[in-house]
Amino acid sequence: MDIKNGRTVKGVNFVNLRDAGDPVELASFYSKNGADELVFLDISATEERRKTLANLVLEIAAKINIPFTVGGGVASIDDVSQLLNNGADKVAINSAAVKKPDLIDKISGKFGSQCLVVAIDAKQIEGEWIVHLIGGKTPTTIKLFDWVKEVEQRGAGEILFTSMDHDGTKNGFANEALSTISRLVNIPVIASGGAGNMQHFEDAFIKGKADAALAASVFHFKEIEISKLKSTLTAAGIAIRN
Repeated sequence: MDIKNGRTVKGVNFVNLRDAGDPVELASFYSKNGADELVFLDISATEERRKTLANLVLEIAAKINIPFTVGGGVASIDDVSQLLNNGADKVAINSAAVKKPDLIDKISGKFGSQCLVVAIDAKQIEGEWIVHLIGGKTPTTIKLFDWVKEVEQRGAGEILFTSMDHDGTKNGFANEALSTISRLVNIPVIASGGAGNMQHFEDAFIKGKADAALAASVFHFKEIEISKLKSTLTAAGIAIRN
């Protein structure tokens, strides 16, 4: 769930956002309807130079009984400590990790790699996957495949890879890039960006070699039921959490 001004939003290629509902209500719904985990990303926190909504984490933790990750504007050990203390199971860092790579080492060293997700937004520029910051607004000179290896070496517990080219398009995940990432690292890789139907999820696991698949609009707008998706993936021979 992408959060902006306290509401869940969804866009296409990181722009043209539309409202998708109250995040606490949606969290409760998904918790009761088969979601394995939830991810909350305050998408404008870094750009607006403010902290992730710590109070929202308290509300969510009181409502659901499945693991959830929180990110957006997380830039210090104190930020991580507050979010974990407020009930988050994992914390995601993105722009701060690129700007201060040793933050990955510090967080994993203090809290353990199991609670640290490094989120990576990337798009193809002249055929090369390039990492972007500040909600995808700022390109870097960092190559995606170099960065995934570094974050693993520094202690990341999981990688959340979002293809900006695929985000919101409903044309499928970036499976070729996903499979490369999965081959390069030995930590779980979460696919994000592009889910439009149930076949896309199957492709992410089989072709993309992803360990998990994240989606937003297809669930927010009731285009795919989680229970039916799980049944379909199980029938395809993919191990799904019950």
